[in-house]
Amino acid sequence: MLDNLPVLSLITFTPLAGALLVLLLPGARTNWLRITAIIFTVIPLLLSLWLFASYQPSLGGGEYAEHSTWLQIPLNIEFFNPGEVSTLRLEFDYNLAVDGISMPMVLLTSIISVMSVLASVHIRKRWKTYYFLFLLLLTGIYGVFLARDLILFFVFFEVTLIPMFFLIGIWGYYDREKAATRFLIYNGLGSAAMLLSFLIIIATLGFSTTDGMNLAFSGNYDVLLSNLADPNAFANVDSANSRYLGIFLSDNARWTAFVLLLIAFGIKIPIFPFHTWMLKVHTEAPPAVVMIHSGILLKMGVYGLIRFVLFLFPDQMHSWATTLAVFGVINILYGAILACVQRDFKLVLAYSSISHMGIVLLGIASFEEVGLQGAIFQSVSHGLISALLFLIVGSLYERTNTTQLSELGGLAKTLPFMSGILLIAGLASLGLPGLSGFVGEFLSFMGLFGSMKILTAIGVLGILFAAVYVLRSILNMTYGPMPETFANLKDARFVEAFPMITLAAFIVLLGVYPSILTDLMQHGFNGLLEQIQTRMGG
Repeated sequence: MLDNLPVLSLITFTPLAGALLVLLLPGARTNWLRITAIIFTVIPLLLSLWLFASYQPSLGGGEYAEHSTWLQIPLNIEFFNPGEVSTLRLEFDYNLAVDGISMPMVLLTSIISVMSVLASVHIRKRWKTYYFLFLLLLTGIYGVFLARDLILFFVFFEVTLIPMFFLIGIWGYYDREKAATRFLIYNGLGSAAMLLSFLIIIATLGFSTTDGMNLAFSGNYDVLLSNLADPNAFANVDSANSRYLGIFLSDNARWTAFVLLLIAFGIKIPIFPFHTWMLKVHTEAPPAVVMIHSGILLKMGVYGLIRFVLFLFPDQMHSWATTLAVFGVINILYGAILACVQRDFKLVLAYSSISHMGIVLLGIASFEEVGLQGAIFQSVSHGLISALLFLIVGSLYERTNTTQLSELGGLAKTLPFMSGILLIAGLASLGLPGLSGFVGEFLSFMGLFGSMKILTAIGVLGILFAAVYVLRSILNMTYGPMPETFANLKDARFVEAFPMITLAAFIVLLGVYPSILTDLMQHGFNGLLEQIQTRMGG
């Protein structure tokens, strides 16, 4: 039924259509605004589920690719030989595609976005502006995971920054302006580094030629990979142009682009020491927004690290594999140890996110298929778990007006349902077998174990600390003496219970049936890993 439709574009731009519709609705019609936002997040979810059901891993998603050229800019440039004029054409492409790497991220986005828009019931002001920015943010996120052109990826990446800035700064808590400003500064610097790196990459690898004298440059990802895989890519380039390209094809240029991208995506993940902005966002942003941020936006950094750093710079990445693994271990232990001593549950979850992102780094540093699968699986798992935890945090704060562990206790007596879901999420976070957290951690550690046994063993210590901070926090909140003011608290309403049950169900599903994702990813990594091994000499 949908085979002839541009499904990827529909997934990407349906939220934008919803955002424009929200602008046309009366601001006082809260229910209309909320229903519109729900409808335009549910539609991408249904399309994503259809895409997942009909996706054939052996074909690599090629049947769903969408490509057209936005703009061509012809230039006449005289190169090093006087009188030799070559036609240089700059191309800007609209290129969307899906594969075993991006498909899990699209599913994660569609699931969490629906749960987050339901959790937005706690938003109390400026609903029209809120839902407009919320839907605009989703368009940017979907575009990031589906874009196969560097410039298009950058445009979508930038689209996510401004809505997120206002969502934090307007609807956050006491220190919201500082959190929003810090978010924008750090991510803005990361975007600047990314753009500079992308320009170097396009000048380095994004060329195609037919007669040696006429060159076309673009950020088309397929062209980049093709030039990387083809040792004769420069055979048809004439001598003058070869010298011109040689400037950009130097090792220094490659290393510069690599380091810039590592910084850009390292800020987004975040990798220590680029993590301080994230702590502010997790504690000051409204819970529905943190569900999106912790559950999805951090994973944009992981996706970019795999898609653009690992597969465009495998030589450099392999040289830095041990360094990346060391930073992963630092993330794991730093985040876990500091989570153990926090008194605010939101800060516990923030440092927990830093720790879990360290596990993802270990999977990427492994350069093994099982480790890379673990990195993606861990990203999806952590996205679901963190979204569920912050959903519960929002509901608890709405009732108790606090997230301080010292002021919470005995909630299992008055909030048995929410306490039970909180326990499930906590056990998944510490990696209990049978839940999704265990699978992601196991695959990531197993991938690294073959090449870096000592670092793997040190990283595993983070799981022990996770048990400490998770059980300390949850047991403190759900058991023990209960303040008298909590005696009449009401348990979760349907609009809160439904997303809690849904997220918990996906966490259990991935824990008991992980192949639903690993089979999908296996074919996504096969071809790319073969290219890497060929380029690196086996």
